[in-house]
Amino acid sequence: MASWIGNIAKIILPTPFAVGDVNVYLVKGEALSLIDAGVKTKEAWDSFTKQLAQLGYAPNDIDQVILTHHHPDHVGLLEWLPDHVKVLGHPYCEPFLKMDTDFFIAHDQFYYGLFQEFGIEGEFSPLLKKWKSPLKFSSKRPLTNAINEGDKIEGLNDWVIVETLGHAQSHLSFYRPKDGIFIGGDHVLATISSNPLLEPPLLKKNERPKPQLQYNASLKKLFNYEINKVFTGHGAEINNVHSLVERRLQRQYDRAMQVREMLHNQALTTFEICKQLFPAVYQKELGLTLSETTAQLDFLLSIEVVEKHVNDNGVAYFTAV
Repeated sequence: MASWIGNIAKIILPTPFAVGDVNVYLVKGEALSLIDAGVKTKEAWDSFTKQLAQLGYAPNDIDQVILTHHHPDHVGLLEWLPDHVKVLGHPYCEPFLKMDTDFFIAHDQFYYGLFQEFGIEGEFSPLLKKWKSPLKFSSKRPLTNAINEGDKIEGLNDWVIVETLGHAQSHLSFYRPKDGIFIGGDHVLATISSNPLLEPPLLKKNERPKPQLQYNASLKKLFNYEINKVFTGHGAEINNVHSLVERRLQRQYDRAMQVREMLHNQALTTFEICKQLFPAVYQKELGLTLSETTAQLDFLLSIEVVEKHVNDNGVAYFTAV
């Protein structure tokens, strides 16, 4: 049952995804704001409206939805909310929420290029179709306003926007200095590490984002804020986030060194490394495991302890320095 913690209410909604339930937050201010919008299923909508009623509200009472990021389990119910509700989010959310045709053509080309570079053999179309299948739980409803770090949110004037890229190219978090409350979406979770996911650049001409490097920078950013409690996108709240961040950064470094050890006496492709890192799950969760593998390689390249060589067929091989 949803209940208030101060002027914030946590609403837990079911999803069809392996991550399980997703958290959205109702925040009372000058405007009644919803942080994130769950996934587009009847079960999620029924649960949302029931919990909203327990809090004394209906969908019509909501003034605005503010998105932490564009992933389907955080935006799906936008489509079923009343027309007057404003939608605010990072500019990167826009092509996904509009289902922009040109963006998705470039999106597919981006992944086809990566599959070739990774050394994956076979037909790419079924793989890409599977990767995009969660979009059926997303929403086709464009942003009312794009927001980013440094902007003010009308109706939530005591909150600060913090850009926290890494898990998504659209990821924003929200911090309230007066009591150290941080609404962090999927930026940092209590019991599992967030995946820095491979996503195309917003503009085709831009180079590929390096989500692990972004994510590490965004984690370190949290040390700049006096945070007493993090309300997360999945699972429980976090009360001592700075020590958790230190552990996560160390764990990522250790994981990267494990990958470097694989490359001491042999040159391997991203796909070959992926299969060694995740022998039991890479076939079922290829998107997540390739993202994780690329994340570690990007990190190792950034600290100059591995080298990358691309052969005449466009396949990249990595070796330890």
